Amino acid sequence: MNRLINPWRMLFVLLLLQIVVALLGRSISPLGVLIGEDLNLTKAQIGMLPAAFFVGQSFNSIPAGLITDRVGTRKMIIGITILIGSSFILVSVTNIFIILLLLLFLGGAGYGAMHPASNRGVLYWFNKEQLGLAMGIKQTGVTVGSALSALILLPLSNEFGWRTIVLVTSILLIAYGVMASRLYVEPSNSIGNTKDIKNFMQSLLSVLKHKALILISFCAMGLSAGQMMLNTYIVLFAYEKLGYTLFLAGLLLVISEVFGSLGRILWGMISDKYLYSNRIIVLITISTVAGCLAIILSLLGEGFPYVLITLIVGVLGFCISGFNGIWMNAATELVPKEQSGASSGISIMLGTMGVLIGPPIFGVITDYSSYSLGWVYFSVIMFLVTILLLFTRYGVEEEGTRT
Repeated sequence: MNRLINPWRMLFVLLLLQIVVALLGRSISPLGVLIGEDLNLTKAQIGMLPAAFFVGQSFNSIPAGLITDRVGTRKMIIGITILIGSSFILVSVTNIFIILLLLLFLGGAGYGAMHPASNRGVLYWFNKEQLGLAMGIKQTGVTVGSALSALILLPLSNEFGWRTIVLVTSILLIAYGVMASRLYVEPSNSIGNTKDIKNFMQSLLSVLKHKALILISFCAMGLSAGQMMLNTYIVLFAYEKLGYTLFLAGLLLVISEVFGSLGRILWGMISDKYLYSNRIIVLITISTVAGCLAIILSLLGEGFPYVLITLIVGVLGFCISGFNGIWMNAATELVPKEQSGASSGISIMLGTMGVLIGPPIFGVITDYSSYSLGWVYFSVIMFLVTILLLFTRYGVEEEGTRT
């Protein structure tokens, strides 16, 4: 029966789901300006909002990955959307900062289950020759959703209030989750791969033995930190430091995410067609270019031409917001397909811990020093990632030689 189903149709269902989930989940960064004004938050506290969300993602990534391997993608979809949607409904009515962080943590836990669930679907529906492109397309849902949150939710929230817009978006997410769970079909070759708790732990321990996977995940930690620093502070930086209007500042985030979407597709195609699926070389390129561009941002001041800043932010977004598909490919291809959920979960858990060394510390630096020093901090992380990736590449090649 599955032979009659077009895998690209299933990818489309997962892509739309990824967009709607990201539209709500990633709205915390562009809406941070308005939330901060409403609750009278410092820049460091604004940085803690996406940090709380992505700590929740990190916390749930391994359990969600293991559960996904057990129950499949379809059953995960409805649970994920209900958890995220209900958490953000409560976010829209709270006035207490600590409770806001807790609710964002819960929403992040739901968001953390999205990647293992959707990654598993892509892995089972596509062969290796199409996997880089398919995963890249699926991952564009994150940047498209984030871009739409800046392009649509930010101006709507500025007009009608962020609480109303978050509430409406949460309801829409739950509605699409119900629809997607009916539209998505599990591949026949993925059915029957359920495991008991003992096998869950064996799968987890087996995946943890992959040194290359752990190294890739630590590299992703730095890249994730950079991505969230860009998403969280580019609007504030452009608004406060460069002197642009809130609309133009928000448009920079849109540009970053649009180029990030292109990056997720094109980096996957480049890796598949021209680099023989060598994901690490692509990641080295991404981190190096991102570090150099952050140095340039640290030198900018008020009056800098808007056309030039859009070019800089676009290329930076192409790199730092475009790495995720390559990362997911690298993480899942190191293990058997039946362990892909666990592999994704572990890698996402480690990778998203980068939000703890990203936005909050960047915010503290800008509170007590300047945006210039914040961007230098960004660049240092990127260059450290480049060094670690070089060691990772050497380790993978050495392991391949031995086998």
